[in-house]
Amino acid sequence: MSPLSSLKNSVLELKKIQSLAAIAMLLALRVVLGMFANATLPLFGNAIKISPSFLPIVMAGALFGPVPAMLVGALGDVLSYLIAPTAGGFFPGFTVSGALTGLIYGFALYNRKITLPRAAVSWAVNTLVVETFLAAYWLFLLYSASTGKGYEGWLVARLIGQAVKCVPDIILIFAMGKLCDALRKTKLMR
Repeated sequence: MSPLSSLKNSVLELKKIQSLAAIAMLLALRVVLGMFANATLPLFGNAIKISPSFLPIVMAGALFGPVPAMLVGALGDVLSYLIAPTAGGFFPGFTVSGALTGLIYGFALYNRKITLPRAAVSWAVNTLVVETFLAAYWLFLLYSASTGKGYEGWLVARLIGQAVKCVPDIILIFAMGKLCDALRKTKLMR
């Protein structure tokens, strides 16, 4: 499926009542899981954030395409902040990151059989583009004045964190993909 037809078909998903209901439930799940994102694992002097909040975005991408997944990612970030504000305040850069995550997983997984290599490649693209380079930039913008840490320091910290999470995240994406493959075969998702 071409990227243009993926976009078109995913927009059409937003016209279906069943799809809207499922997307709303995935958004709610994204918000709830986002509240548990504060669990951290100290490793090599870095605090590695462990959160399953990306899984509803993955499911939205696999089931409904890039546009609904983008909405789940972006709105999930905004609603998570509104419901449980963080100490650092709201930063729209992370909302952009949520939207890009949805687009990446939507393009990679929508209407496709989800294999382990596909799960790994989609994770790697999202990790490099959004979770490493872009997140390091957002953190640099937010905290460089107070920490004195340059972009490279944030980048190394993000790379270490993503390397630690690599295998569990890919396995979770693959498992969610198998669930989405099974859901696509039911009458509920047609």
